[in-house]
Amino acid sequence: MKHNLKVTLIILAMFIVTQFIGLYVVNHYSVQDNEIPYGMETPEAEQELDFYTSFLPSIIIAFVFAIVLLILLTKFNLNFVLRIWFFTVILIAIGIFLNSFFPNEKYFPYIALIFALPLAIIKVFKRDFLIHNLTELVIYPAIASVFVPLLNFWTVIIILFLISIYDMWAVWHSGVMQKMAKYQINELKVFSGFFVPYVSKKTKMELKETPKSNLKDKKIKVSLAILGGGDVVFPIIASGVVLRQFGFAPALLVIIGATLGLSYLLFFAEKKKFYPAMPFITAGILLGLAISWISGLISF
Repeated sequence: MKHNLKVTLIILAMFIVTQFIGLYVVNHYSVQDNEIPYGMETPEAEQELDFYTSFLPSIIIAFVFAIVLLILLTKFNLNFVLRIWFFTVILIAIGIFLNSFFPNEKYFPYIALIFALPLAIIKVFKRDFLIHNLTELVIYPAIASVFVPLLNFWTVIIILFLISIYDMWAVWHSGVMQKMAKYQINELKVFSGFFVPYVSKKTKMELKETPKSNLKDKKIKVSLAILGGGDVVFPIIASGVVLRQFGFAPALLVIIGATLGLSYLLFFAEKKKFYPAMPFITAGILLGLAISWISGLISF
C-alpha cells in the first residue's frame, strides 16, 4: 500500500463524494437543461450528438494547448500568470456549482461569485489545507458540466483511452507529471487535485522519543498523498455522459468501476513509486460499462 490505510480511505472518500456531486451538477445543467452561467453555456445541437457532430477534435486540441501552455509557464516560472489562471478557473467553477442550487434566480450567478471569491482567494493565495480539499470537491463537477454536453458515449471512451496513454507517458516515460506536481506544491503553492499531508508511524515514534526542548529544532518529514485533478474530472465526465444518454443506473456503475480501479491502485501500489491513475480508473470504468451492457442497461 502506497499510503497508510487512513490516508488511503480519505483519498477514496473524497473521490467518491466528488463523483456523486458530479452527477448532481451534470444532471442539473445537462439533463434538466438549466443554463450554465458566466457564458459557459455550450452550443445546442439540433440533433443528438453522434461521433462526427461531437466536439472531440476541438476538445483534444484545447487539452493539448492547455498542457503545452502550462508546461511553458512552469518552465519560465511565470508564477503570477499561473496563479491568476488557477484563480479564475476556481472562481468560475465554484460559482457554477453554487448557482446550481438557485437556477431560477436572475442575479444569483453574481451572488454565487461573491460567495466563491473568498474561497478562491484562500485556496490560491493562503494555502489552507481544509479549504483546498473542500473546494476540490465541487470544482471538478462544475468543470465536467461544461464538457458533458459536447460529448457522446464513443467520444468519451476515446478520450479515456487517450488520457490514459498520455498519463502513462507523462509518469513512466517523461516524468512531466511528477515535475509539474512538485512545481505546483513547492513553487506555485497551488495544486490541482486532492492533497493530504501526513506523518508516517516511524516519524511519529521519533517525535515521541524526542525531548520537548529539542522539538523546535527537529526537521519533520511530511509525506504527501495526492490525486491529480484529471484523475477526478475525467470519471465525472464519463459518468455524466452515460447519465445523459442511458440514465442513472449505468452512470452509477461507472462511478463504482472508477472507484474500484482507483482502489486497486491505492491498495497495491508500492511506496516511493509513481503510478499513472487514469489507466486503472479507465479499466474500472470499462468494467462498469461492460456490466451495464450485459445487464441490458445500455445498448450500442
